[in-house]
Amino acid sequence: MNTDFIYLDHAAATPLDGRVLVAMQPYFSDQFYNPSSPYAPAVLVRRAYDEAKHQLAQNIGAKPDELVMTAGATESINLAFGGIAGHVIVSNIEHHAVLAAAASHSYTIVEADERGFVSSDSIKLAITPQTELISIAIANNELGTVQPIRDIARVIKQERDARLERGDRTPIYLHSDASQGVGQLDINVARLGVDLLTLNAGKIYGPKQVGLLWAHSGVRLTPQIVGGGQERGLRSGTENVAGTVGFAKALTLATDHRKFETSRLVILRDRLQAQLIDAFPVAIISGHSKHRLAGHLHISFPHLDAERIVFALESRSVLVATGSACAANKGTRSHVLTAIGLAPEIADGSLRLTLGHLSTDENIAQAGAIIIEEIAREYARTAR
Repeated sequence: MNTDFIYLDHAAATPLDGRVLVAMQPYFSDQFYNPSSPYAPAVLVRRAYDEAKHQLAQNIGAKPDELVMTAGATESINLAFGGIAGHVIVSNIEHHAVLAAAASHSYTIVEADERGFVSSDSIKLAITPQTELISIAIANNELGTVQPIRDIARVIKQERDARLERGDRTPIYLHSDASQGVGQLDINVARLGVDLLTLNAGKIYGPKQVGLLWAHSGVRLTPQIVGGGQERGLRSGTENVAGTVGFAKALTLATDHRKFETSRLVILRDRLQAQLIDAFPVAIISGHSKHRLAGHLHISFPHLDAERIVFALESRSVLVATGSACAANKGTRSHVLTAIGLAPEIADGSLRLTLGHLSTDENIAQAGAIIIEEIAREYARTAR
């Protein structure tokens, strides 16, 4: 693992945990068999795959046969939307994958407030008799704002009950992309009250390009990838045994250490936030002050160019982001920051600092000092 950098972009990607790699290694080499083959070595691989799915399900309070393994969160989101014929509701700060999937349907976009918070009342007002799916991420990937999923779930249950009472069989489901919240929030599907849940191994120190969609047994899904009929016919293709085993190990570790890790990250994040605000009182913190992921710090320095700051920090071995990796790669202003009403001169000076396993007392203090030096240099340059 490269320790030359101070890494503050855990929301974009996480390094593979060594314990996860150890769990995966046999399925890259000795245990290479196709789990659909009939002979004994392949049957053992099938058992390992099924056991991994059992562990995944157990960690979210679900049943193994309710999981569909995918090649990541984007595919899981598309699978969740694929079987919907009616109207859908999303917020204006959802991930691009959700917004793009919604665009192929009749859809309504509800607005988050200036903290990036989506109220259950706004969802209630947007529901129509044709609404079949509401998709709200458990936490925003840029701001870290945690959404009131349980409250939204109660609104949807009330609508479902009202439909049944009047003999209306139109289904209505709640989907949540929990990729960003897993490892920091409780994602037990029963306690959340969701009908569909998306997870991504690459956000929790597991393998990239491995994800899942959990769907309640009453939800009908339409396959988006057809072929050999794997995953109960919902996602054809030879099973990714190594990836699934690694995902199970990563999710188990994240679940077991969640309380300790979130407490640790809150302390580090708040310390970094105070350090930066003390140096630059003009700086603006975005996201919900109370309901925010432990590792997220979104901070804006008005009238500065965040891209210049990112490159300056990289030259000093501090890796940060201007927003989601998707938006940064396209060189566009974040749709999330526009949605919450940040003025261009503020949004363009925004940094997303996300902490995780690689964050320590020492390197966070060091990063804070370096960021302060570079921000001060930029303000001095622009004042000339």
